[in-house]
Amino acid sequence: MSNDKNKADAAPAAPTSNFLRAIIDNDIAAGTHVRAGLPQVITRFPPEPNGYLHVGHAKSICLNFGLARDYQGLCHLRFDDTNPAKEEQEYVDTIIDSVKWLGFSWEQEGKDHLYYASDYFDKLYEMAEYLISAGFAYVDSQSAEDMAKNRGNFGTPGTNSPFRNRPAEESLAIFRDMKAGKYKDGEHILRAKVSEDAMASPNMNLRDPAIYRIRHAHHHRTGDDWCIYPMYDYTHPISDALENITHSLCTLEFQDHRPFYDWLLATLAEGGFFQQPVPRQYEFARMNLTYVVTSKRKLRQLVDENIVSGWDDPLMPTIVGLRRRGYTPESIQLFCERIGVSKADGWIDMSTLEGSLRDDLDPKAPRAAAVLRPLKLIIDNFPEGESVDCSAPVHPHLPELGNRSFPITKNLWIEQEDFMEVPVKGYFRLFPPSGETAGSRVRLRYGYVIECTGFDKDADGNVIAVHANYFEDSKSGTEGANTYKVKGNIHWVSADAALEAEVRLYDRLFTDPNPDAGGKDFKLALNPNALEVVTAYLEPGMKDAVGDQRFQFERHGYFVADRVDSTPGKPVFNRITTLKDSWAK
Repeated sequence: MSNDKNKADAAPAAPTSNFLRAIIDNDIAAGTHVRAGLPQVITRFPPEPNGYLHVGHAKSICLNFGLARDYQGLCHLRFDDTNPAKEEQEYVDTIIDSVKWLGFSWEQEGKDHLYYASDYFDKLYEMAEYLISAGFAYVDSQSAEDMAKNRGNFGTPGTNSPFRNRPAEESLAIFRDMKAGKYKDGEHILRAKVSEDAMASPNMNLRDPAIYRIRHAHHHRTGDDWCIYPMYDYTHPISDALENITHSLCTLEFQDHRPFYDWLLATLAEGGFFQQPVPRQYEFARMNLTYVVTSKRKLRQLVDENIVSGWDDPLMPTIVGLRRRGYTPESIQLFCERIGVSKADGWIDMSTLEGSLRDDLDPKAPRAAAVLRPLKLIIDNFPEGESVDCSAPVHPHLPELGNRSFPITKNLWIEQEDFMEVPVKGYFRLFPPSGETAGSRVRLRYGYVIECTGFDKDADGNVIAVHANYFEDSKSGTEGANTYKVKGNIHWVSADAALEAEVRLYDRLFTDPNPDAGGKDFKLALNPNALEVVTAYLEPGMKDAVGDQRFQFERHGYFVADRVDSTPGKPVFNRITTLKDSWAK
C-alpha cells in the first residue's frame, strides 16, 4: 500500500466557511480583482529558506493553496530569500519537497508559479531609488545603537534621525555607493519616511522602518552580485504586487505591519509602478499546538545538541519529521480543515492532530499481527515440526483486499501482559491451573482455542514460557469453532516463522502542553519516554513492507516502515500513534 498516493488534489466536499472566504466571496461578487487573463483569487505561500517547515507552516500551506484550489485560482510558492547569511539551497529543496508531499502544486496550465524574491532584486532596487528621489526614503548613517535608542518604545515617541532631512541627491549617491560595495556592514542603512511625524507613531513599524541594509554575504542564487539586501517588510508587498497577488494572507504577528504594506504599495502605485487594485493583506491566527515547540531557534537547538537525531527525527514537529513518523498528507489537511481559521489566537490540543491521523488511517491501513513485548507460548500437544495456515482479512472493512495468511506452530510469541501467574478479578486471558481450578481457556485470534496448563520460570523467578494444550476441532472458521465459548481472545505470531524487527515506540516529545510558555526552559519538559526501541515479532508477510508503508498493528496502534532505515526484507517500524488517545485525562 503506497502512502504517497491519493494526494488531496480535489476540493473538500463542503469547505468550512470562515472570514477569509467571506472576504473572497465579496471581492468576487464586486469584481474587485477582475483582470484580463488572470483568476480573481491569487494567493502565495512565502517561506524563508532558512530552516525546515514545521506543522505550523502546514496550516498556512493548506490555507493558501486550498483557497486557490477551491476558487479555481492560483497559489504561488515564493521564497523570501533576502537574508543570505541564514539561507541555504538545502532549505529551498526541502521546502519544495514538503509542499509537494502535502499534496499541492504551483503549476497550472503548463506554467510553473515558483518564484524567488531574489528574482526581483533589480526591480526592488529601482523602486528604492524612486522612493529616495521622491522624498519617501533616506540613507541613515547613525550607529545601530543610536538608531535603536532614537526609535523610542511603545510609551515613548521616537526621535528623528539627524540624517532624516539629508538631501535626496546625497542619499541617492550614498545608496549607489552602498550597492557598489564601498561601505562596511552596518555603516549605512536605507529607511522609509512614511510621514513627517512618523517617529511619533504609536505603531513602531511605521517609525522610519529600514528597507535596505548592507550585507557582504554570498547569496545561494545571486552569488556575490549584491552586497545590499532588501528587508522583508519592503520586499514582501512589492513581490505580492509584481505577482498580481489578490489576497496576501499572513499570521496575526504581521497585523501591525499592514499599514506599511498599504502605504508602500499605494506610494509605488502613485509613482507608476503598479496599477490599482494593489494586493491587500489579511491576517489570521497562527496555529499554536500543545506539546510541541515551533520556534526555529529551539528546533535547531534540539538538532544541534543531539536531543533528536536530525530535522526528520520522528519526534520533531517538522513536516519531514511528521512524514517520517508516518503522518499522511491527508491527515494533516483534515486537521487543518478541522481547526478552521479565526482572527483570535488560541491553543489546539495535540489530540486533535492525532485524532485526524487515526480517522485517516483507520479506513485504509492494512492490518497485521505483532507482538511487541514477547513471551514464549508452547502448545505441548501440537505436533512438533508441523504448521497449520491461518488467515485474516487484510482490512476488516475492505473485503476486496483479500486475506493474509500466517502459520500456527508449536512455539508461539504472545504479549507478556496476556499471562498472569495469579490473575486479578475480571482477567480473561491466560492463567495457570490452581488447586481445583483449571487453567484458563482463550482463543488464539484467527487460530485455535487453547487451555493454559503451566509455565516456566528462570533462576530469578521471571516467567519465561507459558504452556498450553490446543483443541484441534476449535480452529476459527471451522464448524467446531462455534462449540467453544471463551471470553479471552489474544494475539500471537509463530516463533518459528515470525519476522524479528526493530520497532520504535514514539510518544510526544514533551510532557508539558506548553513547554516554552512564560519563558520556561523547554528542555526541562522533555519526555523521558518519548522513544522506546523494542525487538518485536511480526507476522511473516511483514518482511515485504517497504519504506513509508503504513499498517495497523492490531491492538497496538498504527505503524509505518521507516523510510530511511528500512532495507529490503528487513523493515524498521515507527509507531505513528496509538489506537486511542493515551494522553486523555
